[in-house]
Amino acid sequence: MDIKESLEEFKIIFSIPVFRDKPLLLWGQEIRSIDINETVFVSWVVMAVLIIASLVLTRRLKEVPRGPQVILEALMEFLNNFSKDHFGRRAKTFGPFIGTIFLFLLLANIIPALSPVGAFGHEPPFSIRPPTRDINLTAAMAILSILVVLVSGLRARGLKGWCKNLLSPVPMMLPFNLLEYIIRPTSMCLRLFGNILGGLIIMLLIEGAVPLALPPVVSLYFDFLDGFIQALVFTFLTTLFIAEAVEVDH
Repeated sequence: MDIKESLEEFKIIFSIPVFRDKPLLLWGQEIRSIDINETVFVSWVVMAVLIIASLVLTRRLKEVPRGPQVILEALMEFLNNFSKDHFGRRAKTFGPFIGTIFLFLLLANIIPALSPVGAFGHEPPFSIRPPTRDINLTAAMAILSILVVLVSGLRARGLKGWCKNLLSPVPMMLPFNLLEYIIRPTSMCLRLFGNILGGLIIMLLIEGAVPLALPPVVSLYFDFLDGFIQALVFTFLTTLFIAEAVEVDH
């Protein structure tokens, strides 16, 4: 499989025959089943890993942490301090959401590191592509984030205060302030999608040119470091936008 096919193909993992007897007519086409492609399947795997890990790691917690509990508490302390620094007394409200976004994107970005590498003209037995290379997923994450920003701003300021904020610092800024609700998620979506896709293209080129030794080394950057950076940037921007939306002048 060449690089173009690797980038364009979103494999159908399985189908759910929910409309087998009575097909659903949508835009002139009959739909008899719901196809679960690679993006959706890998996203489900990421969510399952996070849920199972949270259940396992939070069992039998000890007052003096040892082993995995040390890592878990360090991660939770980092996320809690990050939330308190930006949300103050609202940290308990937005902290879980921010932490979930970060952990989901982090695992989704680094999961390709589990893929084996083919050698001497042989295809690997399987390959895992980051679901964030699919612009549909990054768009969904960006839309979710901006919806939280919008709802949080309305709840914190009230409808009157939210509308008043759209007119600041001067009324003529109204169209520009409204455009932010389109520009911000678009920028977040394309930034995450472009960086992950770019890293994937480079990794495919390296695997094709030097299939031995070099790919695992380069993977440390593109799968781990770059994946961490992109998850952190997306989470940081979401945090800033929410904190700005709920900031109320007293």
